[in-house]
Amino acid sequence: MKPALLGLYVLVAGLWLLELASGASGINLAAALADWWHNSASVARIILFEVRLPRALLALLVGAALASSGAALQGLLRNPLASPDMLGVSQSAALLAVCVLYFGYSRLAWFVLPLAALCGAALAVLLLLQLTRRLASAQALILAGIALTALTSALTTFALDYAPNPYALQEVYFWMLGSVANRSNAEVLLALPFFGVGTALLLSCRRCLDALSLGEDTAATLGYPLSQYRWRLIVGVACNVGAAVAVSGSIGFVGLIVPHVLRPLVQSQPGRLLWWSLPGGSALVLLADVLVQHLPGTQELQLGVLTALLGAPFFLYLLLKQRS
Repeated sequence: MKPALLGLYVLVAGLWLLELASGASGINLAAALADWWHNSASVARIILFEVRLPRALLALLVGAALASSGAALQGLLRNPLASPDMLGVSQSAALLAVCVLYFGYSRLAWFVLPLAALCGAALAVLLLLQLTRRLASAQALILAGIALTALTSALTTFALDYAPNPYALQEVYFWMLGSVANRSNAEVLLALPFFGVGTALLLSCRRCLDALSLGEDTAATLGYPLSQYRWRLIVGVACNVGAAVAVSGSIGFVGLIVPHVLRPLVQSQPGRLLWWSLPGGSALVLLADVLVQHLPGTQELQLGVLTALLGAPFFLYLLLKQRS
């Protein structure tokens, strides 16, 4: 393992411990662990294992899922500006998730909510693949993604306005802004299988992404069945983005920032970038979640708002860099 990659994993471990130590109530982590070891009930143990641990685990998993999905989309579409939220993938997942939440279908079974978000993400990726064959420039594809984002956001608002339970509007609105606060171990167990399947599928395509960076004809000549790998990537991105949206709402720009920051360290190799994006995404979301807990204010800032504040100027910088 390269020293830089090892350092990235060390950074993730440090931020994860800092996340466990952050919160409105000060607790002694060592004492909480001792209470757990001796099976002794205490307030510190409850706070650590029922409140902070699920939040830290979800920040770790959601960051890795979104960043690796962004790296995979950039390699698949051969577009450095591609990311789940900029192309409407996250918003499409949120649309179907809101629909099943508001119309009560999520109570049918535990997997209905993540499955709906997964289907929304998959449909968006399929549409983007069709658009890449018709649109010649990277900017045109981004504009198409913005249009898809606007459409799905409008449909989501329409679904909220006509929902049978108007008293939950504010709660769902804050959920859509993106956060890993006030989550339980049930959400972790709900999303973990989808994260595992999605990440495994994406990593299985890393050599094909390296070949695809040389062009589709070259990749086919090297013996990669492109249609099969495209489906793997579509399902992988859908699993990761769908599960992330189902448990945390829309957390934007993680899939855009992390691959761009790490790309120079891997000599722009898409396959290696997938590996590096996993800890890179976890580090970014953990850092952002620690920051929202320490920012001044009477109410905690939503995680998706902070990542948007970081990501929007970064996206403008990338656009100006692409133009020049």
